[in-house]
Amino acid sequence: MLTTQQLKDIEKLQKECEIHDHLQLKLNWEMLRARESDHLDFLHYENGELVAFLGLYAMGSTVEVCGMVKPSARRKGYFHRLFQQGMESVKQNGYRKVLLNAPAGSDAAKAFLSKQGAEYAFTEHQMEWQEKSLEDTDDIHLRHATLDDYEMRVRLSVASFGLNEEDARAIESEFSEDTDMFMIDMSEGTVGKIRVSREEGQAWIYGFSILPEYQGRGIGRKVLRRVIKEQSMAGYSVHLEVETKNDHALGLYESVGFKTVHSQDYYRWMNSADLV
Repeated sequence: MLTTQQLKDIEKLQKECEIHDHLQLKLNWEMLRARESDHLDFLHYENGELVAFLGLYAMGSTVEVCGMVKPSARRKGYFHRLFQQGMESVKQNGYRKVLLNAPAGSDAAKAFLSKQGAEYAFTEHQMEWQEKSLEDTDDIHLRHATLDDYEMRVRLSVASFGLNEEDARAIESEFSEDTDMFMIDMSEGTVGKIRVSREEGQAWIYGFSILPEYQGRGIGRKVLRRVIKEQSMAGYSVHLEVETKNDHALGLYESVGFKTVHSQDYYRWMNSADLV
């Protein structure tokens, strides 16, 4: 796993890059801090200072890639070497799909990805809730997920996110007995799930899904209202991420007060076919 000092070094480098480039990097800190091995992270130090970092974030058979280089250490080949090491690790670990993540406003990142043969796939919005009045919701019941909910969580991930069952099982197994994972119950039974992660004054919503046969009935909006009110009353700002191609979800989030604050572009690494 990453050491406490390495995590501090990554955070310091991230802040320096974001200030210099006027953008926001997506480093999936929840996953970084929970690493159980070091085969997904690549760091390059010069004179005891971290100057380049590349992280792999595995989600079933798909792996997302994000990295950064200290502004004064760019164009020296550091990141290219880390990228090569990362892609070798991808092959060794048998990942079948590679998505490269870059801030939407980073021309340097786009140029690098183009040289690697990457092709634009989609854009993801990072949204933050803007305070507004929300109606009370009394007919929605949220409860902490248990191991007994595992099969339903897999079913929801397959139905809502287009995952194959193997990937859904791999992803959902990482959150067993997660106290931040909630199941959505109606009188008919369990119809959905939503996960809330809280850290440093922010509450992030992940994996929000409703069974297809229960969509279009206002359940999703009621759940969001409940979660937003609970988290904001507890003193947290509320955030989430959504793909731009998901028009229905984007409209739902905007209707309860979410606004886009940052965007991340995802590119499909065209050499992914070599990994199969």
